[in-house]
Amino acid sequence: MSWKVTVFARRDIVQAALIAHEDAWDWDPEIVIAGSEIAEDKPEDWQLEAWLDRKPTKADQKAITNLFEGTAPKLNIEQLPDEDWVTLSQQGVEPIREGVFYVHTPEYPPLAQPGVRDFVIPASQAFGTGQHATTAGCLAMLSYMKQQGVRVRNLADIGTGTGLLAFAGLHLWPTARAIASDIDAVCGPVVAENAANNDVPLGDGSGRMAMVIAPGMDHALLEAAGPYDLLIANILAGPLVELAPAFARAVVPGGSVLLAGLLETQEATVRAAYRRAGLRLAARMVRGDWSILWLRCRGGGRVRSSRVGQLPEWSKPW
Repeated sequence: MSWKVTVFARRDIVQAALIAHEDAWDWDPEIVIAGSEIAEDKPEDWQLEAWLDRKPTKADQKAITNLFEGTAPKLNIEQLPDEDWVTLSQQGVEPIREGVFYVHTPEYPPLAQPGVRDFVIPASQAFGTGQHATTAGCLAMLSYMKQQGVRVRNLADIGTGTGLLAFAGLHLWPTARAIASDIDAVCGPVVAENAANNDVPLGDGSGRMAMVIAPGMDHALLEAAGPYDLLIANILAGPLVELAPAFARAVVPGGSVLLAGLLETQEATVRAAYRRAGLRLAARMVRGDWSILWLRCRGGGRVRSSRVGQLPEWSKPW
């Protein structure tokens, strides 16, 4: 992407803008935004960054400005070198240790410690190297779920990015079948490469993972592979709310849903949506400004038990 628009403001203002972005259903998907603190020693000073593959038009600038209430913020517009901004933003990140997992880029050696699963996830065009608080929190929550005796035969990772959370699920429940999905087509080859680098077998069957490109649950393979004992979704609060009924239908009675990607200020709205869909909170944790939620489905007999090993023939090349 060749252009960036930056707005500097207080944390609460940027967070409010991020929430407004999630509610803007007509948002141009070609404009990618993110919010972050500027420096660790200044936690209240934040920036909102928007990346485009074109010079921002007046309409683009207005769309970004409209995310902020009150006085229009100053937009700092700059042209960037022709480089992969996602990869650059992830370079130099240090390894993380969460639960039974150690996640690092190829620049770092594996931990090679008994009882710890090493994952090497290079900086790539997909989100989810493990360093973000939501991804790291999901790894910690998955480890906790395993400790609590959760059993999983069939799992789905919606919005998988690099595939890391699906890989983690298969490590914790090695006889399970997994399917991962993402709306971004670039994730397909990224997940395949990461699976090969981490000895995660692809395909249908016990201990294997399939991959599809799809928005939400909108794919025949996701329908055919369900229902699930565990559904993971580390995306954004807006889509999480919208997908609550679909996620509830896709999980077996007593099954688990792990949600992340929501700010703590958005938690009440997300939990209300899932409560209406028949899920109840089992556990939660907060990492920085982000909430990670483990929900369980009460169910009512309307969902069949998981159908492990019954993917259609056309899916099996994966």
